[in-house]
Amino acid sequence: MRPESEADLAELIKAANGPLRVRGGGTRPIGAELDGSVLETGGLSGVTLYEPGALTVVVQAGTPVAELEQVLAAEGQRLPFEPMDHRALLGTSGTPTVGGMVAGNVSGPRRIQTGACRDVMLGVRFVDGNGTILKNGGRVMKNVTGYDLVKLMAGSWGTLGVLTEVAFKVLAEPETEATLVFRGKEPAAGVAALCAALGTPFDITGASHLEAGLDGDSARTQVRIEGMEASVSYRVKALQGGVLAGFDAVTGEDSARLWQEVRDVTPFAGHEGAVWKVSVKPGDAPALTAALRAQGLGFKAMYDWGGGLIWLLIPEAGDAGAARIRQEVARLGGHATLIRGSADLRARVPVFQPQPAPIAAIEAGLRQRFDPKGVLNPGLMAG
Repeated sequence: MRPESEADLAELIKAANGPLRVRGGGTRPIGAELDGSVLETGGLSGVTLYEPGALTVVVQAGTPVAELEQVLAAEGQRLPFEPMDHRALLGTSGTPTVGGMVAGNVSGPRRIQTGACRDVMLGVRFVDGNGTILKNGGRVMKNVTGYDLVKLMAGSWGTLGVLTEVAFKVLAEPETEATLVFRGKEPAAGVAALCAALGTPFDITGASHLEAGLDGDSARTQVRIEGMEASVSYRVKALQGGVLAGFDAVTGEDSARLWQEVRDVTPFAGHEGAVWKVSVKPGDAPALTAALRAQGLGFKAMYDWGGGLIWLLIPEAGDAGAARIRQEVARLGGHATLIRGSADLRARVPVFQPQPAPIAAIEAGLRQRFDPKGVLNPGLMAG
């Protein structure tokens, strides 16, 4: 099924008497395996409204992300949150869509400066499980009517409604960027350097640490700065003369390539094993990975510290480390999501972080409210 309008989508959902598998570009098959009829959103495509001077854009949910980015780039603007492209990591094809990006709250290393996808969403239109068309929010940040519902749709993975249109705040592209890089630090020292850089007033837009073996034989610690050329040059020198002494500067396309690797987790692409995305408090990452290794768990790690994430590549043996990872996450606070794993593993291990009973009850209540028939991606986020 591929509706060509919001009204057609509403009629299809209203008439549904069985499960619907909501699909945008099909590039992010994350979550439990689903049965049901495929409902594609690609027919709902195009930029509805773009006001560069107001830094706002309204776009239909089936629009390819690349198409939206091309429209923004023509005006020297961009999506602030640097959305990840999962295709290399997951080995998928297809084209990422705006709706899929929002449904997964897909965000990248620039999150430390601009926030996540949900933080720049101004408004949404969607069809709930009753086939009712709902609108929430607006085109400016000051309009907060239904603001929580706008954010609720980000990260709901199509279980509360099928997005048809989204309004975003956009930002200007910077004049230049530079990355400060150091090779050879252990995880604790690398994360300490990142935390020190983030504690300066120099407006860091990315901070990451790749363990040895992911990019050559040595570990790589890196920090990104963006803005006007003179400002970037000043901040680079200030950091090299202070908390990032000994770091080398990389600019232009070489700098951009380093951050595309972090954004898309491409060092894990092509390597067998399960991939976990873990979020814990700043500074706790080395303790988490050290504790897991002390328990005999073997893995490779990437710290997207500007995005507040740790990516783990782990052999799929047994539960792929699920019990031990979630035990440590519970101790430190945070959550862990199985981003890549075989169908068998995803059937045996909760893909999303199991929630405490009170939170689980709230989530169940929301699904009952927005999808009482249980037709929208049922079981996708089952814990």
